[in-house]
Amino acid sequence: MSTAAGLAEAPEAPGYRARHTLPLRVEAVRQLRRRRTLLMGGVLAALPFVLITAFAIGGTPDGGPDGAGRITLMDTATASAANFAATCLFVSAGFLLVVPVALFCGDTVASEASWSSLRYLLAAPVPRARLLWSKLVVALGFSLAAMVLLPLVALAAGAAAYGWGPLQLPTGGALPAGDAVVRLVLVVAFVFVSQLVTAGLAFWLSTRTDAPLGAVGGAVGLTIVGNVLDAVTALGSWRDFLPAHWQFAWADALQPAIEWGGMAKGAAVSVTYALILFAFAFRGFSRKDIVS
Repeated sequence: MSTAAGLAEAPEAPGYRARHTLPLRVEAVRQLRRRRTLLMGGVLAALPFVLITAFAIGGTPDGGPDGAGRITLMDTATASAANFAATCLFVSAGFLLVVPVALFCGDTVASEASWSSLRYLLAAPVPRARLLWSKLVVALGFSLAAMVLLPLVALAAGAAAYGWGPLQLPTGGALPAGDAVVRLVLVVAFVFVSQLVTAGLAFWLSTRTDAPLGAVGGAVGLTIVGNVLDAVTALGSWRDFLPAHWQFAWADALQPAIEWGGMAKGAAVSVTYALILFAFAFRGFSRKDIVS
């Protein structure tokens, strides 16, 4: 019988409350102080300035149509702060924003095991379900913070570089700055929901391995595989079941009238996969023999 299992069968000490163990505030402070959290925040905050520098060196987009006669978000990147923020989300949603989600959710449990501190947390005693809930909530919170940080910095930097103005829509027309901010909030919300499947995969792998890099790399790798499969048009309608197929459905929010169909389907697919993976993580961890 493992130490954690033996303690679980012991009578509770006076004043002990399972729900008071490993408070979210304590876990959040622990994760915030880690070097990888600060590094990830620095990378995301630096991206808008990298793009501004690139535009300054290479010239701003001309706003003309592409080879197919269409205007893209990149063509309107320097039209206003809102356009610049939307462009930053466009260039980062496919991969860069996957990394913090995989990092925060994949590293959270596996790192404790790699440090040989996981069994001591459980011997505190912190119930296994409570430990996972605390770590999952904090990991998702940091993932959301990462996705909010990028457009916030982009709006501030874009306002300084290109001015505060309406959002020029690729399909034609414009949205007032106030409406544009609301649309960007909707975009960030959808990107976060669409990344829940990556969070679920990373978190499940984190409960299965003692190697944080394996959990993070596995989640990122399988996400890349999903993008590759989505590019295989021969799969036809089967691609609708791939979360990657809907990752840019948020572009429907940057229309004169919001199109909800693609975002609703994408959110449903991602949430379904995420709930299954989170369930696997909790079920497997509740039966796992913790030796590290």
